[in-house]
Amino acid sequence: MRLYKVFSFTVAAIFAVVGLIFLFFPDWALIFFNSISGYLRLPQAPLQGTGFYLILASAYMYLVTLLAYLMYRHPEQKIYPFLLVQGKLASSVISIYLFFMHQHYLIYLANFIIDGFIGIVALYFFLKMKKAKV
Repeated sequence: MRLYKVFSFTVAAIFAVVGLIFLFFPDWALIFFNSISGYLRLPQAPLQGTGFYLILASAYMYLVTLLAYLMYRHPEQKIYPFLLVQGKLASSVISIYLFFMHQHYLIYLANFIIDGFIGIVALYFFLKMKKAKV
């Protein structure tokens, strides 16, 4: 349970920071990954700036921050890791789909890996809780 709480608190903090970066510095993530893309012979993603999708990205980051925080505060509740798994694995699957079907942007591949990893770790904890009947 201690590792679960450490994971929950850590990802909640990371999600909050990333969400604030998305909201107040919306191009930073794309600029960072675009700076690496050339080395990997991948095209640069267009900078999005502000707009409708910024609202959705910031709201999503708020939601996953809240879920991770609730996992930390209420580790006995299985619904929170279950919902985090759904969000992160959906984001990961959509990212790899877009990587292959839209453009080979590094940001898509990175999000596939990062959100996939977080989703799998959250799934591990969810299944462990379900098995233990916590």
